[in-house]
Amino acid sequence: MRLYTGRGDDGNTDLFGGDRVPKHHLRVDAYGAADEMNASLGLAVTACGPTDERLHEILLRLQDRTFVLGADLATIPGGPHEDKVARIQMSDVKELEGFIDEIDGDNEALKTFILPGGCELASRLHLARAISRRCERQVTRMLESEGGDMAKLLWMNRISDLLFAMARAANRLQGLPDVPWTPSD
Repeated sequence: MRLYTGRGDDGNTDLFGGDRVPKHHLRVDAYGAADEMNASLGLAVTACGPTDERLHEILLRLQDRTFVLGADLATIPGGPHEDKVARIQMSDVKELEGFIDEIDGDNEALKTFILPGGCELASRLHLARAISRRCERQVTRMLESEGGDMAKLLWMNRISDLLFAMARAANRLQGLPDVPWTPSD
């Protein structure tokens, strides 16, 4: 099978189920943003070291569920292939909440805004968090326009919280403190 098909040369692409839409369609923007988020999670995985084993496990799980999200977004509800695609469910939201409680439980309580950064893994997790927020905005636009199951939106909101907690944990595991944001004015 060739990597290129030429089917998108006219500026359109196929959704899973056969519908052709412009490459700037809200649904394509949403699953494209999920793909970008997944790539950023993969970048974070590569920075995991021996002290980050649990963070590594969670990141791999997040990548798996982000593929599910992408397929979910690429498949129109009620379409001919809907039964072939897993969907983000409320159980996925609950799983993220469990991860947040687990990871953030060992972090110091926040007293101020903190600057993103620290060790390499934390910096990559903060970048993934920012990308996940953009994906959330794209999913919100799509759901506003087309409707759909809100579990996707809730999952997107939780993943950014989890990535924030994981970034703080990565710094903690490296012995680096949070750097508080101190407004200059």
